[in-house]
Order: sequence, then C-alpha cells, then structure tokens
Amino acid sequence: MAITKPKPKGKGADAFIAGAPDGAQRGVRKGNKQQISLTIAPALLAKVDALAEELGQSRAAVISMALHQAVERGLVIDGRRSDPA
Repeated sequence: MAITKPKPKGKGADAFIAGAPDGAQRGVRKGNKQQISLTIAPALLAKVDALAEELGQSRAAVISMALHQAVERGLVIDGRRSDPA
C-alpha cells in the first residue's frame, strides 16, 4: 500500500495558503499574540539561537524584539531607511 499525502481542501495554491496559520484565515491566537509561520536561512537561525542563549531569552522572544525595534526605530534595507511607525 502506497503512502499518500493529504491534499488541501479547495483548489490549488490559494486554498493551501489560506489553510496556513498565517494565511487568509485568522490562524492561531495565543493570548494577545498571533502565531505566524516563518522561513529563515539556517545560518541566520543559528545566529538568532546564539543571541537568544546569550540573552537568556527564547528564539521567539529575540525575533519578536528585533521586529519591534525595526518597526519602532526604522530599518535600513539596500541603503534606504524606512520611517519608524
């Protein structure tokens, strides 16, 4: 008997994406926070984990703090600086 993967309900990629925790649906709420999915390069993830250990924080806390600082203080990407929120 062959092992088959379950197919997403609905049609195509849009239905698949909409079924993700951070898709078109509301997804999973944890307290006053919203769960999302994130794909990150292994080398960067190792640096995040090292920083989290150094700070005595969780990986999620470090990522959340970094995003908060980027939004509040602005961010430079390719020499262009965003305005703080």
